[in-house]
Amino acid sequence: MPDYNFIEYLEQFVTDKRKALFKKIINDRTRHFTVAIEDIYQPHNASAVVRSCEIFGIQDVHVIENKYKFYASNQVAKGAQKWLDFKLYKKKDTNNTLECINNLRENGYEIIATTPHNDSCVLQEYDITKKSAFFFGVEKEGLSKEVMENADGFLKIPMVGFTESLNISVAAAIILQNMHEKLKASDVKWQLSELEKNELYLEWLEKSIKSIKKIKEHYYSKIIQ
Repeated sequence: MPDYNFIEYLEQFVTDKRKALFKKIINDRTRHFTVAIEDIYQPHNASAVVRSCEIFGIQDVHVIENKYKFYASNQVAKGAQKWLDFKLYKKKDTNNTLECINNLRENGYEIIATTPHNDSCVLQEYDITKKSAFFFGVEKEGLSKEVMENADGFLKIPMVGFTESLNISVAAAIILQNMHEKLKASDVKWQLSELEKNELYLEWLEKSIKSIKKIKEHYYSKIIQ
């Protein structure tokens, strides 16, 4: 539960324009859909996917590191990673893909593998009422067999050229933009709860204040007194 008195206290250190922007963007954030990226070894691609998630309202990003370490380049992500919540799966001697899948399932998500090489549901026909986690893998290898064998469904972008697949960052942008527009035009309750909105608002306020550590110490020292 966020400290609402603390939120009010911090607001004095942030401009009205900034506060209004936070509230506007938070209203477009969702956890109805989430994204999982598996072993993306090229920082450019990983960063571009993160940027697309932020642009199209995805708040949580799940990162699987079995083979390669995830890195979001600020030059490509443009600071998008600052405003998102990341869950990393990188334990040694563990199948981190299955860990991610199990965690998402426990939180009510269907596992959706994005792939052009399957009898997939095409993007335009996807049922957005389902709480879904979209899995993305690299172009050459694609998603692992663990994802493909445990997926609840498959999703593809219709293509009409000779080329069989899109770059992961392009595919993610197309899918997320499409899903965002469909959600906004639907009756699905896709927005964050009021509690989640306030928690995120507090988090963003703190991230926006350079001297936040001193300000927090001062605030809580007054409460203790």
